[in-house]
Amino acid sequence: MSEAVRIVARPRRDTLGEGPSWSARDNVVYWVDILGKRLNRLSLSTGAVDEWVTPDTIGWVIEREEAPGFIAGIGRRFTALTLDPLEIRTLAAPEDERVGNRFNDAKADDHGRIWAGSMPFTCDRPTGAFYRLDPDGRAVRVDDGYTIANGPAIPPGGGFLLHTDTAEATIYRYTVGQDGSLSERTPFIAFQADWGNPDGMTFDADGCLWVACWGGSCVMRFTPDGRPDRRIMLPASQITSMTFAGAGLDRMFVTSAADGVDEPAAGALFEVDPGCGGLPPYRYRG
Repeated sequence: MSEAVRIVARPRRDTLGEGPSWSARDNVVYWVDILGKRLNRLSLSTGAVDEWVTPDTIGWVIEREEAPGFIAGIGRRFTALTLDPLEIRTLAAPEDERVGNRFNDAKADDHGRIWAGSMPFTCDRPTGAFYRLDPDGRAVRVDDGYTIANGPAIPPGGGFLLHTDTAEATIYRYTVGQDGSLSERTPFIAFQADWGNPDGMTFDADGCLWVACWGGSCVMRFTPDGRPDRRIMLPASQITSMTFAGAGLDRMFVTSAADGVDEPAAGALFEVDPGCGGLPPYRYRG
């Protein structure tokens, strides 16, 4: 293993690690094990890892700006979640009729809205959708027809966002109106076969896009116009997402999945040196 790649020590691995997010408020990295139904927390001060078991699949947690705790994608619902003790309360249920679906990935934007994708458990039909959760708690379905909705990414300054259908190996671009309306999605980056498939994503401070490569054993950076720029190899094939963390936002933590593979490092949380700085995550303003 490269000296630039470190496996975070902890007693278990994730079945489907996802949704890492840096919390400056708590000096920790939060991430989830979707299929393992767990929320994880890594303290950057002590290296301690804590976990909470959730009653259903958990796709992500996003910090709240105006209230304690988080907004979380639990099962098919937007929920308010607090820790110690773990308490979960439904805010919106936009997919209750899609019983074979679950939330998969989400990000907040600079208006304090949350953009979240859903997908079928079977990963084989386009029953997933794309949602916007406004600060007033209203959930709006903004697009439909996703098989594996993944990795919303919000660029510096806003104006557009990126979203992925991993099953189609394509990252899409939407123009975002001030009212949160979206243009039709247009292909932005079509993945080559030897890159794997695009999963979670985030922008860095230079406006470049970092993408986790499911099946590609790496994270890749793309220039603002979509050209491949860098690749960091990792000792697991199913790489799912990443976040910049630390006081300088110059540490990158990368999640992975053990589901369906027999690899020593599958499901680990990795720390890598990205060689650049990131952006602080936005919070939900509700």
